[in-house]
Amino acid sequence: MAQSLLQQIQQPDDVKKIPEEELPALCEEIRTKLIETVAENGGHLSSNLGVVELTVALYRVFSFPEDQLVWDVGHQCYTHKLFTGRRESFSTLRKEGGISGFPNRAESPLDIFSTGHSSTSIASALGLACANEIAGKKDCHVVSVIGDGALSGGLAYEGLNNAGRYRRNFTVILNDNKMSINRNVGAMARYLAVIRTKNGYRNVKNGLESFLKHIPVVGSSLRNALARAKGMLKNTIYHSNIFEEMGFHYIGPIDGHDIATLERALMIARDADYPVLIHACTVKGKGYSFAEKNPRVFHGIGSFDVDTGEKQLSGDGYSDVFGQELCAIAEKDPTVCAITAAMKAGTGLTQFARSFPGRFYDVGIAEECAIPFAAGLAANGMKPVFAVYSTFLQRAYDQLIHDAALQNLRIVLAVDRAGFVGDDGATHQGLFDPAFLNSIPGLTVYAPTYFDELRRMLQKAIYEGSGPAAVRYPRGVEPQKPQKLALSGGENDFDLIPGAEASVLLVTYGRLFAECLRAAGLLAQRGIAVSLLKLNCIRPVPQQAVEKAAEYPNVFFAEESVAAGGVGEHFLRLLTEQGFSGKFRLSAVQDRFVAHASERRQMEQNGLDAESVADIITMECSH
Repeated sequence: MAQSLLQQIQQPDDVKKIPEEELPALCEEIRTKLIETVAENGGHLSSNLGVVELTVALYRVFSFPEDQLVWDVGHQCYTHKLFTGRRESFSTLRKEGGISGFPNRAESPLDIFSTGHSSTSIASALGLACANEIAGKKDCHVVSVIGDGALSGGLAYEGLNNAGRYRRNFTVILNDNKMSINRNVGAMARYLAVIRTKNGYRNVKNGLESFLKHIPVVGSSLRNALARAKGMLKNTIYHSNIFEEMGFHYIGPIDGHDIATLERALMIARDADYPVLIHACTVKGKGYSFAEKNPRVFHGIGSFDVDTGEKQLSGDGYSDVFGQELCAIAEKDPTVCAITAAMKAGTGLTQFARSFPGRFYDVGIAEECAIPFAAGLAANGMKPVFAVYSTFLQRAYDQLIHDAALQNLRIVLAVDRAGFVGDDGATHQGLFDPAFLNSIPGLTVYAPTYFDELRRMLQKAIYEGSGPAAVRYPRGVEPQKPQKLALSGGENDFDLIPGAEASVLLVTYGRLFAECLRAAGLLAQRGIAVSLLKLNCIRPVPQQAVEKAAEYPNVFFAEESVAAGGVGEHFLRLLTEQGFSGKFRLSAVQDRFVAHASERRQMEQNGLDAESVADIITMECSH
């Protein structure tokens, strides 16, 4: 049986051996592979379908790994993985023990830089290029691929600003698909829209130069004079180009699905001795009608039916409930505003944006901007709520301290995807916010387990206390809540569920409470009585909760967070100050990054599922 075109690519340079006339068929094979795999495993589909031709062209012009390629964010690297020795293992994409959905240096030498967050590629690729120059590798070309959405992040401009001064070969490819996860916003999005419609400058310039070259003697002098007046020509015809003003030779916009055109542009960039920016326009979701029509839905998606494009439906998740409650609050309070960093749909703010467009703000992929922007709103009497994934909130740590907490301004953080996030893996885990938020003076942090608590705690965060506040909650649906479970619904800062004659206290918060409740049931079956202390406010830790805990000789703390600097360590310090001299055991994520797997498996791997917690307590109590 004859090999398919994709099967003929065993190593990167094999892409060059595919006849030009067969490249469209190769791209079709790749898209089929991507669609079938993501339909089974979930993943990022729209972005990957959009860069198939671009990836093919890159591998036909450059020689990897002698040359080096950095993908911004990295969620568009699937074709790259197929070309770099991972075709046979591609079915394991995002599965435990399988290949990552993002570039990963530990996975392949051709993943030259691990990525997962936006706007970093230009700066990191420039570092690679400068290191190559120091090492004398003058023939090594470094390429950064960055999307128009990522270009809304300030770090991208810091990279461009420095790279434009680098006078050797360095290539940036702007993959312009006219959108990020949500519709692009801001001046740069409008600017790129203008560039797409104005080819006049380059067409006039190239045509004029070609004409003048054919005029003997005088033509050459005129052409040189015009070259010296390039800035005047640009400003007159093209109104200048920000990329050229920053030091790049600009090529584009070009059709990002025309391989021949892409190859010509890439060869110019490859052979240049100055920085080049290639502006390639692509279609997100290209080749799969459902993804082309709804690129946001298929940006990051779970398993779905290939023939219908329908994904498996589940009930409301925490993000949905947050969005519903915020709308209800805003209906009554005209000072409540919502902010997103290009994640309107993912954070549950779609309805808020429709209902209150004058109070909804999308700052683009710029978390560092969102915090001082929210602080400015608060300083003038508004009640801003910034909904953001835990992993992306990390990018705004300085602003939280300097612009919000230091000024004691009441901004509210709705920290989505807190805890394990499953298949997206190490770059997206929400495991660090309890530790870094815990270090900021004046910040209050709430951690609901159930939907009713989320609603109540959002109210408290907006209306009670002073200074910044955060409400952190996981992805997915609400854990099952026993009907007879007596809790305050988030009204109190903690809930104590005493066990009859219990000498063991199990302390936890957030989603993990449901696991600890099951663990208590397992321990009861083993004859070990356990009391449960559920923290609803994890910063500051309620003093009365510490006093209650100090009454027990055995205290076990479990948290879905890193151990270092987390709530458990802080709780132990407070216990010690209270005079506690009993046994304390902390179960949390220990000094490691958590790779992709299901959330259930991540719980088990870190000893935080009900069975593991029960086993740890049983073992400790037997000593």
